[in-house]
Amino acid sequence: MSRAARRRAFNGIFVVLCGIATALALSVLVMILWTLLSKGLGGLDLMIFTQDQPAPGSPGGLRNAIVGSLIMCGIGMIFALIIGILAGTWLAEYGAGTRYGDIVRFFNDVLISAPSILIGLFVYEMLVAPFHGFSGFAGGVALAFLATPIVVRTTEDILTLQPGSLREAGMALGASRAFVIRRIIWKAARSGLLTAGLLGFARISGETAPLLFTSLGNQFYNADPTQPMASLPTTIFQFALSAQEDWQRLAWVGALLIAMAVLFINIVGRVLARETHRP
Repeated sequence: MSRAARRRAFNGIFVVLCGIATALALSVLVMILWTLLSKGLGGLDLMIFTQDQPAPGSPGGLRNAIVGSLIMCGIGMIFALIIGILAGTWLAEYGAGTRYGDIVRFFNDVLISAPSILIGLFVYEMLVAPFHGFSGFAGGVALAFLATPIVVRTTEDILTLQPGSLREAGMALGASRAFVIRRIIWKAARSGLLTAGLLGFARISGETAPLLFTSLGNQFYNADPTQPMASLPTTIFQFALSAQEDWQRLAWVGALLIAMAVLFINIVGRVLARETHRP
């Protein structure tokens, strides 16, 4: 067999193996989505959004868990976006190539892979135990610890990809470096910064362990972040372990809601990113 024939044969084998791996990955994803739809779609009705967690055997919904998740994810993303974008900007614009920047980048990468249960324990010792009470704010802070490293890393990567000519042109006109970053670099990278926020939200939307140590849960409706607060992940965890079929059905509905929310936000983000690139 000639060298060209061997190369074509190896290339064909490699393409087939890649296709098989892709088909396996997609098949698993399709099975997960089908399970969510088949088990959760049947229990999805208006009562899910208008009634709170029910007692076993009683009708009810997930309003308290949905509101709690929105509040805590909102608190977490506020902290994550502010701190993450500023830290990522410093790493890309000021800390690149410095020893201190390398140290910050290393610890940020460590936080990305840190187990969420450790984050929950840390926030418990920091905000729950000293104040002798669980709270939605503590849950939001725990989620912020998980989302911030993602936002930092993505922001740094996006800003590093921006051409240096943008910075040079802005400063050549007499603008300060900070002004160029705020008005030119951030504007050019806004779709990437939006992606950073979406990745951070996707990271925290289904987290359960840190919320068990911080917000604990609440079977009643509560919008006060200083009190224990329900969330979809903790409610799913509780209901899925129950022997009650109605609670198990609500657990599948909650899982479907989280998956739909993440999918919807990603679609909106892609649409907005496409709009920003139109002339």
